[in-house]
Amino acid sequence: MRQKILAWMSQRFQMQTAKKIKQRDILVFLHRDGILYGVLIVLTFIAGINYANNLVLSLCFLVSALLAMSFYLAFKQLHGLNIELLSDDDVGQVNQPFILRLRLHQTKATPRFLRIQIEEQILCILMKEVSQDVQIILHPQHRGLYPLPRCRIMATYPFGVVRAWTYLYFQHQVWIAPQPVTLAGESKLSHQHQQQSLEEFHDLRNYVEGDTLQRVSWKHVARDQGWFVKRFEQEPNAQIQMIEYAKMPSAMHEVRLSMMMAMVDQCEQEKRAYGMLLPHAELSVGSGVRQYQQAKKLLAQA
Repeated sequence: MRQKILAWMSQRFQMQTAKKIKQRDILVFLHRDGILYGVLIVLTFIAGINYANNLVLSLCFLVSALLAMSFYLAFKQLHGLNIELLSDDDVGQVNQPFILRLRLHQTKATPRFLRIQIEEQILCILMKEVSQDVQIILHPQHRGLYPLPRCRIMATYPFGVVRAWTYLYFQHQVWIAPQPVTLAGESKLSHQHQQQSLEEFHDLRNYVEGDTLQRVSWKHVARDQGWFVKRFEQEPNAQIQMIEYAKMPSAMHEVRLSMMMAMVDQCEQEKRAYGMLLPHAELSVGSGVRQYQQAKKLLAQA
């Protein structure tokens, strides 16, 4: 039953990129303090009838009128409000704050006292202008498709005895990229391997004390032909780095993606062009903000 109710609510209160709150979208009922207020109305009515006291009955009708007015005013706080989702960024990262931006708009400047609740956050907003932007900070914990949490907008104006509220079930898709890991030696080794793949063998020269042993021609040493060092010629595209899933030094899928994310961040810091090769996707060589966003999204979808 609970699942059916949640499915019905998500269908009725769904929101794409923009929504205008209409009458059918607003729920109105007594607030916590309003229940005591309702009990007061019942008691004064019973007392006025039993004792035939017109003064008590007048008090009962007065507080009842205030309650009816509270229903109307709380309803008006939400009715006609336009909400727009500013989805300029649809890619986040694990353990990094993701900012959800909403724009509230009304036809004329009317004071609205609103409370926006999403997950454990409650924002109290006094809207005086025609348009006002709201930022909500979310903290995604897992890589992949991130369903935006349900948002509740509520008003208890003017006396706090009645509350009007509505829900927003966002349909916008947000992808969360993996958290980069500290590669340490693996990053340096992978970078050297990438650099060597971009170099072309040129010739041999005599070994000089202080040369790195990684470039010693061990075949000549084994044949007792002397100590020689390999010399390589740098290719024009030596500043381009290909980040390949298959060459990541780990057997775990998530760890490999985190390593690739770290290498992407390193390339961005060094202002170096890069490309990516995943099992079922490929990112062409490029650089800049757009390249970085595409790399994060591919790693999130992998």
